[in-house]
Amino acid sequence: MKIRALMLLLPLVLVACAPNAKAPSTSADAPPADRDAPPGRADKTTLINHRWALESAVDAQGKRIDALFPGPKHTLTLSFEADSAGVSGGCNQMGGAYTLDAQSQLAIGQMRSTMRACEDALMQADQAIRTLLSTPQRSHVEGSAQPRLHLESGSGETSIWVGQPTAEARYGGPGETMFLEVAPKRIACNHPMIPNHQCLHVREIRYDAQGLKQSPPGEWQPLYENIEGFEHRAGVRHVLRVKKFKRAAPPADASSIVYVFDMAVETEQMPADAK
Repeated sequence: MKIRALMLLLPLVLVACAPNAKAPSTSADAPPADRDAPPGRADKTTLINHRWALESAVDAQGKRIDALFPGPKHTLTLSFEADSAGVSGGCNQMGGAYTLDAQSQLAIGQMRSTMRACEDALMQADQAIRTLLSTPQRSHVEGSAQPRLHLESGSGETSIWVGQPTAEARYGGPGETMFLEVAPKRIACNHPMIPNHQCLHVREIRYDAQGLKQSPPGEWQPLYENIEGFEHRAGVRHVLRVKKFKRAAPPADASSIVYVFDMAVETEQMPADAK
């Protein structure tokens, strides 16, 4: 089945969590949100420089909001740009404008969304997070090495989000957005440090201002390093939106260029004999 992102050029903040990354605890016995955590003023720089994975969420009575935790392979993630916030990890990508006032009250406006249909748990997660973030949230940040963003609504729902530095923060710049088609099969390639290495086989795809593919695509070529945050599956063709960064001081066995997964634009299961 071929899935296309219906809002390819919509300026949402789109989060790309690594599929093989360990998600924060979402079990039923996860620690409740700490409403008495020491305050630390939330500011835009801290919000923008991290991607925030949901760790815990409780209602006004302290009961875990189960719908926000659709399963161990799916963690809701909140991210920010200068004027827009985005949510991913459920069924759809969602996002909207936000404000953060002098008292660190976070208000996210009406959220737009892609229009995919998924299993019930993911659809319920979308609705639950939309509801949770539909009202202004009192916010503060705890810690610095691995900060935690505490949000509390006026009606008493409280959530805690664990921050991980964004690629922009780690690599010191905004990066270049581009699109790569990833072939369903890896290919043998001559890696100077890894014998018998199997590279991703990629080519660049370009879109015009209306989101239509331009022809011809780029030439197929091996990619000697993996795309950060992307897990390749044999037999599946992808078109990915990625961000391209330049390392200031790359290790001796690594490329100076880093590709970071942003979102899957197309996903297609290919026949067994496809190249």
